[in-house]
Amino acid sequence: MKNAMIYDGTGDMPYKGDVLIDGEKISKVGESLDAKDASIIDLDGLSLSSGFFDAHSHNDWFAIKKQRQKYFEPFLRQGITSFIAGNCGLSAVGFEHDSKYKETLSKGPFQSKDLTGEYATISEFFEAVDRNMPMNMAVLLGHCTARKSVAGMENRALTDSERKRMLDILENGLKEGACGLSLGLMYEPGLYAPLDELDDVARLCVKYNLPLTVHPRASSAVSMAYPNLLGRPHLLRALDELEEMAKGTNLKLQYSHAIFVGKRSLKYKDKVVESFDRMRSNGVDAMFDIYANDNGVSVITVIMPPWYQALSPQDKRKPFNKLKFSIMVKLSIALLGFGFDNLLLACLGEGNERFEGKTVKEAARELGMSNINAYLHLCELCNFTGRVIMSPYSTAEITADLSKHDYVLYMTDAWIEEKGVQNKAAYDCFPKFLHMSLNGKGDTMPRSIRKMTGAVAERFSIKDRGYIKPGYFADITVFNENDLKNGTPDIYEPFGIDKVFINGKMVLDGGKIDEKAFSTTGHALRVQ
Repeated sequence: MKNAMIYDGTGDMPYKGDVLIDGEKISKVGESLDAKDASIIDLDGLSLSSGFFDAHSHNDWFAIKKQRQKYFEPFLRQGITSFIAGNCGLSAVGFEHDSKYKETLSKGPFQSKDLTGEYATISEFFEAVDRNMPMNMAVLLGHCTARKSVAGMENRALTDSERKRMLDILENGLKEGACGLSLGLMYEPGLYAPLDELDDVARLCVKYNLPLTVHPRASSAVSMAYPNLLGRPHLLRALDELEEMAKGTNLKLQYSHAIFVGKRSLKYKDKVVESFDRMRSNGVDAMFDIYANDNGVSVITVIMPPWYQALSPQDKRKPFNKLKFSIMVKLSIALLGFGFDNLLLACLGEGNERFEGKTVKEAARELGMSNINAYLHLCELCNFTGRVIMSPYSTAEITADLSKHDYVLYMTDAWIEEKGVQNKAAYDCFPKFLHMSLNGKGDTMPRSIRKMTGAVAERFSIKDRGYIKPGYFADITVFNENDLKNGTPDIYEPFGIDKVFINGKMVLDGGKIDEKAFSTTGHALRVQ
């Protein structure tokens, strides 16, 4: 490739030059390279960088689908070549083959349907997907998944033998090449884990010098995670909990999706940033990640308190429990500035399509129920596994400000569903970050590109990727800066991406996908 403006992933200013690919790797980078018998692609007027790394993904669940390409195509078209998957404690792997609780693994936003097989361990997963999936993937092992394997969804402390089995699952995964571990403290059964259990998980990450990514217990000023709705804002309490966990250790703490759920949470953005700056000044290796949207996807039970989630279906219907839940929700809504009109129903499963694209408030009107009764009814209709899109999670101004922080990474936190309303971040999140940069609203282009390339590879110990350097794998994204600057975000379409190379193969060229290459070009990124 000749005459491109090259962003090398270091954060330094771009330079005009050529890149020579030999097989799967970059062999030379420089000016006016001479390579006999090489195919030449003239990129005059275009720019390139290392392929974008999605720092927070759940596409491990989709890499083992029988028909994989459709789940990955939108990410390819926005320039992504690699994923850090297995986030929020909910990895597709990390369980025991003979677990009697395997049916609980699909209780949540992801379903174990139409898979190519059962892959309990990282080694089994990587063997199945290496060069047999569309894009590259590193995988975190999820605490929720391992805990489900030994104790299901039970709301209790693990026995000593159960905890040992769970920790063995996680440690074996790290030995086999996982890029870290993940906690989902807002999801069952992670929300039931006592702090000393979480400390044990963190110690494994310290032992192997790999990150612990954490979906915090709360991302709002008020939540159902803490019994006391007054006092210190809950999203700050959740950060305090993580700071206490990391203090005095060498833990690489990666705070997942810095968001602010509800209008009254938005004002705490500066306090959250102060928490990260304080942690780092005190020696804690803390970072966070963001996407370029003001809403996000979650499970329909995300606003349910842990005590209510743990009840049996029969106990959930008891008048006293419903009354207690209703009182807490009403108080939370009043304190949070977030209501049932901010909860859009994305997918409630087969037979409930008529509710898709409607808010809970709109569905309640249609059902002739109160908002709370309609919400509980909708939860039961989807067996408490439905998908919702919530807002506000942020604002354009907050996203622009956070994107400039020195210790932030960029990601999508998106996946493609079979049905229902899709997450816009799956289509244009990374072009949107660059759109912000080129219009003077985000970080500089060199720093933005670093936060989606080299910085991600370094954070998760991914070798030989993330930079435009000789000897590195030829994951390369070619883009048109003028088209990125003048593109239109948030319309479920990518913009500004011209070509994408994965492991030396040009998979996307001017909007056209090489379907044969796309199905097999992805590597399993095993951390050694």
